[in-house]
Amino acid sequence: MTVTTVTAQKGDIGNYLDGIGTVTPVYTSSITSQVNGIVTAVHYKEGQIVRKGDSLIDIDARPYQATLVQAQGTLERDQGILAQAEMDLERYRDAWARKAIPKQTLDDQEKIVLQDEGTVKIDQGSVAFDQIQVEYCHIRAPFTGKVGLRLVDPGNVVQSSGGLTLAVITQLQPITIIFTIAEDNLGQVQDQLRQHVQLSVDAFDRTNLKKVATGKLLTLDNQIDTTTGTVKARSLFDNKDAALFPNEFVNVRLLVNTLHDATLIPTSTIQHNGQTAFVYVLQDNTAHMRTIKQGVMDGGTAQVTGINPGDVLANSSFEKLQDNVKVVLAGQPGGGGQSGTGQPNAGQPAPGQSGSGQSDSSNPHAGKSGSGKSSPGKQNSGKPGSNAP
Repeated sequence: MTVTTVTAQKGDIGNYLDGIGTVTPVYTSSITSQVNGIVTAVHYKEGQIVRKGDSLIDIDARPYQATLVQAQGTLERDQGILAQAEMDLERYRDAWARKAIPKQTLDDQEKIVLQDEGTVKIDQGSVAFDQIQVEYCHIRAPFTGKVGLRLVDPGNVVQSSGGLTLAVITQLQPITIIFTIAEDNLGQVQDQLRQHVQLSVDAFDRTNLKKVATGKLLTLDNQIDTTTGTVKARSLFDNKDAALFPNEFVNVRLLVNTLHDATLIPTSTIQHNGQTAFVYVLQDNTAHMRTIKQGVMDGGTAQVTGINPGDVLANSSFEKLQDNVKVVLAGQPGGGGQSGTGQPNAGQPAPGQSGSGQSDSSNPHAGKSGSGKSSPGKQNSGKPGSNAP
């Protein structure tokens, strides 16, 4: 039979762990109002990339500014009262030094100063609170990211307790992917992390055909999910081309380590008999069955032990191959197999062609019926009895 062949190679192959993941932003903020009021301006555009500190929304701040002015006035008044009390305290101390006033008067004045200091602190807190309320009326981007669709318009009334989302900002660069790793593979990943090895992570699209981005493993979760037997892992991607989109489903391949100088063969050459894997090694146009042990697999390539680099392996006609069967390699001269086609042997005349009009003198039974040609291979081809002795 004719078979196609491949040759075992020597090379490097990566040990990958496959998983499914979800693109997860590092930061996502749903902004709500901290004050009550009317929206006076919306400064962002839908889908806009905003920088940290950029103005997003303005709420009418006039009521809060008026309250702030009142608090500032109260603070200034109480600071004046405190200053007067401190001045009186200095006078009382001088008078007490000259024994001009009783000790009780000095003690009372010291406590009055402490009371006035407490009043001033209360006023300072009120001013700080009112300043924060005014700042809440001017909503700014907490980080650099992309703004979603507009959710409010100028003139809308917002409440601090209403829970209405004013804008959603998502950081796109960098971005992370959270994926799962089977607990059986957790040990080899942790071994690499303990040695501070930076593991590479490739993200593929939903069809698992196109590589979208390449990043690095950040960390593993602190516990295994007992319902699935997996642990979550987070990987970081620069995402400079914005190819990864928040909440996108992706297929993930984590490169744990790379095997060097390994024996590599196509997975299509490997056959199985129960739990045993084997290949057919071709030597001197003869197929020999060899048991192998599969190791790391990457796509259509497998790392194996049990054969050597350079061995020629069968890659077709497995339904006919057996151990020690003769084969013809595809493309080899004589691969058509022409033995046993019914051609006469060399040097021997075909039956019925011993001569033309002459009988064989060594055959005493040769007759001369018909045209003089006898055909021993065809009985009753002439007249009845023509082939009889």
